Amino acid sequence: MAISIGEITRGMTLVYNGELYEVASFEHVKRARGSAFVRAKLRHLGTGRTIVDTLRDSDHLEPAFMETRPMQYLYNDGSAYVFMDKSTFEEYRVPPELLDKFKDFLLEGMDVQGLFHDGRMLQVQTPSFMTLEVVDTPPGVKGDTATGGDKPATLETGAVIKVPLFVRAGDRIKVDTRTGVYVERVS
Repeated sequence: MAISIGEITRGMTLVYNGELYEVASFEHVKRARGSAFVRAKLRHLGTGRTIVDTLRDSDHLEPAFMETRPMQYLYNDGSAYVFMDKSTFEEYRVPPELLDKFKDFLLEGMDVQGLFHDGRMLQVQTPSFMTLEVVDTPPGVKGDTATGGDKPATLETGAVIKVPLFVRAGDRIKVDTRTGVYVERVS
Protein backbone atom coordinates (compact mmCIF):
# COMPACT_ATOMS: atom_id res chain seq x y z
CA MET A 1 0.00 0.00 0.00
CA ALA A 2 1.80 3.12 -1.22
CA ILE A 3 1.35 6.49 0.46
CA SER A 4 1.54 10.00 -0.95
CA ILE A 5 4.09 12.59 0.15
CA GLY A 6 1.30 14.48 1.96
CA GLU A 7 0.95 11.62 4.44
CA ILE A 8 4.57 11.69 5.64
CA THR A 9 5.05 12.42 9.35
CA ARG A 10 8.11 12.76 11.57
CA GLY A 11 9.10 9.43 13.11
CA MET A 12 7.30 7.40 10.43
CA THR A 13 9.13 4.34 9.12
CA LEU A 14 9.16 3.95 5.33
CA VAL A 15 10.38 1.45 2.77
CA TYR A 16 12.23 3.70 0.32
CA ASN A 17 14.37 2.32 -2.50
CA GLY A 18 14.00 -1.13 -0.92
CA GLU A 19 15.51 -0.01 2.41
CA LEU A 20 13.98 0.89 5.79
CA TYR A 21 14.23 4.57 6.77
CA GLU A 22 12.85 6.65 9.61
CA VAL A 23 11.71 10.19 8.78
CA ALA A 24 13.88 12.45 10.97
CA SER A 25 12.48 15.71 9.56
CA PHE A 26 10.70 16.93 6.46
CA GLU A 27 9.54 20.09 4.73
CA HIS A 28 6.72 20.39 2.20
CA VAL A 29 7.68 22.68 -0.70
CA LYS A 30 5.00 24.06 -3.03
CA ARG A 31 6.26 26.00 -6.01
CA ALA A 32 4.32 28.36 -8.27
CA ARG A 33 5.19 26.20 -11.26
CA GLY A 34 5.51 22.47 -11.17
CA SER A 35 4.34 20.00 -8.59
CA ALA A 36 4.89 20.05 -4.86
CA PHE A 37 7.60 17.92 -3.28
CA VAL A 38 8.95 17.03 0.14
CA ARG A 39 12.55 17.57 1.21
CA ALA A 40 13.13 14.88 3.83
CA LYS A 41 15.94 13.90 6.15
CA LEU A 42 15.84 10.09 6.40
CA ARG A 43 17.76 7.87 8.83
CA HIS A 44 18.58 4.34 7.65
CA LEU A 45 17.44 1.87 10.32
CA GLY A 46 20.13 -0.68 9.52
CA THR A 47 23.20 1.57 9.51
CA GLY A 48 22.08 4.78 11.26
CA ARG A 49 23.33 6.77 8.23
CA THR A 50 21.30 9.93 7.45
CA ILE A 51 20.43 11.11 3.96
CA VAL A 52 18.58 14.16 2.66
CA ASP A 53 16.40 13.45 -0.34
CA THR A 54 13.67 15.08 -2.40
CA LEU A 55 10.50 13.00 -2.48
CA ARG A 56 7.83 13.42 -5.15
CA ASP A 57 4.39 11.86 -5.52
CA SER A 58 5.80 9.68 -8.29
CA ASP A 59 8.19 8.04 -5.77
CA HIS A 60 7.00 4.69 -4.43
CA LEU A 61 6.79 5.06 -0.63
CA GLU A 62 5.42 2.31 1.60
CA PRO A 63 4.88 2.54 5.33
CA ALA A 64 6.72 -0.25 7.16
CA PHE A 65 4.94 -2.24 9.84
CA MET A 66 7.04 -1.99 12.99
CA GLU A 67 6.49 -4.06 16.12
CA THR A 68 7.44 -2.78 19.58
CA ARG A 69 8.50 -5.20 22.32
CA PRO A 70 9.58 -4.56 25.94
CA MET A 71 13.32 -5.10 26.31
CA GLN A 72 15.91 -4.87 29.07
CA TYR A 73 19.47 -3.60 28.63
CA LEU A 74 21.91 -6.23 29.91
CA TYR A 75 25.50 -5.15 29.13
CA ASN A 76 28.02 -3.83 26.61
CA ASP A 77 30.48 -6.50 25.43
CA GLY A 78 32.82 -3.98 23.77
CA SER A 79 31.53 -4.44 20.22
CA ALA A 80 27.75 -4.35 20.75
CA TYR A 81 25.08 -3.58 23.32
CA VAL A 82 23.10 -6.61 24.45
CA PHE A 83 19.34 -6.40 25.11
CA MET A 84 16.94 -9.13 26.24
CA ASP A 85 13.33 -9.55 25.12
CA LYS A 86 11.40 -9.54 28.40
CA SER A 87 8.79 -12.04 27.19
CA THR A 88 10.93 -14.61 25.31
CA PHE A 89 14.28 -13.99 27.11
CA GLU A 90 15.99 -13.95 23.70
CA GLU A 91 19.09 -11.74 23.50
CA TYR A 92 19.74 -9.19 20.72
CA ARG A 93 23.04 -7.47 19.94
CA VAL A 94 22.82 -3.86 18.77
CA PRO A 95 25.83 -2.05 17.24
CA PRO A 96 26.73 1.27 18.95
CA GLU A 97 25.99 3.39 15.84
CA LEU A 98 22.28 2.49 16.05
CA LEU A 99 21.97 3.87 19.58
CA ASP A 100 23.06 7.43 18.69
CA LYS A 101 23.72 9.56 21.76
CA PHE A 102 21.61 7.41 24.06
CA LYS A 103 24.35 4.80 24.54
CA ASP A 104 25.97 7.23 27.00
CA PHE A 105 22.90 7.02 29.27
CA LEU A 106 22.30 3.25 29.41
CA LEU A 107 22.19 1.64 32.84
CA GLU A 108 22.39 -2.13 33.22
CA GLY A 109 18.95 -3.56 33.92
CA MET A 110 16.99 -0.57 32.57
CA ASP A 111 13.81 -1.13 30.55
CA VAL A 112 13.56 0.11 26.95
CA GLN A 113 11.43 -0.66 23.89
CA GLY A 114 12.82 -2.68 20.97
CA LEU A 115 11.62 -1.80 17.46
CA PHE A 116 11.31 -4.85 15.19
CA HIS A 117 10.61 -5.37 11.48
CA ASP A 118 10.08 -8.90 10.15
CA GLY A 119 11.42 -10.38 13.40
CA ARG A 120 14.67 -8.39 13.26
CA MET A 121 15.51 -5.81 15.95
CA LEU A 122 16.40 -2.55 14.25
CA GLN A 123 16.27 0.15 16.88
CA VAL A 124 15.93 0.82 20.58
CA GLN A 125 13.36 3.36 21.73
CA THR A 126 14.52 4.94 24.92
CA PRO A 127 13.00 7.23 27.54
CA SER A 128 13.30 10.90 26.58
CA PHE A 129 14.28 11.91 30.11
CA MET A 130 16.23 10.08 32.81
CA THR A 131 17.11 10.88 36.40
CA LEU A 132 20.78 10.14 37.03
CA GLU A 133 23.26 10.72 39.84
CA VAL A 134 26.24 13.05 39.44
CA VAL A 135 29.31 11.09 40.57
CA ASP A 136 31.98 13.71 39.91
CA THR A 137 32.05 17.43 39.21
CA PRO A 138 34.41 20.23 40.24
CA PRO A 139 33.15 22.41 43.10
CA GLY A 140 31.44 25.69 42.28
CA VAL A 141 33.26 28.88 43.20
CA LYS A 142 31.87 30.88 46.14
CA GLY A 143 29.65 33.62 44.81
CA ASP A 144 28.44 31.66 41.79
CA THR A 145 24.71 31.90 41.30
CA ALA A 146 22.12 29.60 39.81
CA THR A 147 22.17 31.59 36.57
CA GLY A 148 25.96 31.88 36.28
CA GLY A 149 27.72 29.49 33.77
CA ASP A 150 28.21 25.80 33.68
CA LYS A 151 30.77 23.08 34.37
CA PRO A 152 31.34 19.45 33.32
CA ALA A 153 29.81 16.65 35.39
CA THR A 154 30.30 12.89 35.16
CA LEU A 155 27.10 10.87 35.60
CA GLU A 156 26.70 7.36 37.02
CA THR A 157 26.63 6.00 33.45
CA GLY A 158 30.00 7.57 32.64
CA ALA A 159 28.51 10.28 30.40
CA VAL A 160 29.95 13.78 30.81
CA ILE A 161 27.51 16.68 30.38
CA LYS A 162 27.44 20.39 31.20
CA VAL A 163 25.56 21.34 34.39
CA PRO A 164 25.00 24.62 36.25
CA LEU A 165 27.63 25.66 38.81
CA PHE A 166 25.36 24.87 41.81
CA VAL A 167 25.20 21.12 41.03
CA ARG A 168 27.39 18.98 43.33
CA ALA A 169 28.56 15.36 43.33
CA GLY A 170 25.80 13.16 44.77
CA ASP A 171 22.98 15.30 43.34
CA ARG A 172 20.36 13.61 41.17
CA ILE A 173 19.58 15.46 37.95
CA LYS A 174 17.12 15.08 35.09
CA VAL A 175 18.77 14.75 31.65
CA ASP A 176 17.22 14.94 28.17
CA THR A 177 18.66 11.76 26.60
CA ARG A 178 17.89 12.91 23.03
CA THR A 179 20.26 15.88 23.32
CA GLY A 180 22.37 15.07 26.40
CA VAL A 181 21.37 18.36 28.05
CA TYR A 182 20.80 19.02 31.77
CA VAL A 183 17.12 19.78 32.53
CA GLU A 184 16.80 20.20 36.31
CA ARG A 185 18.00 19.05 39.71
CA VAL A 186 15.73 16.44 41.30
CA SER A 187 15.15 16.28 45.05
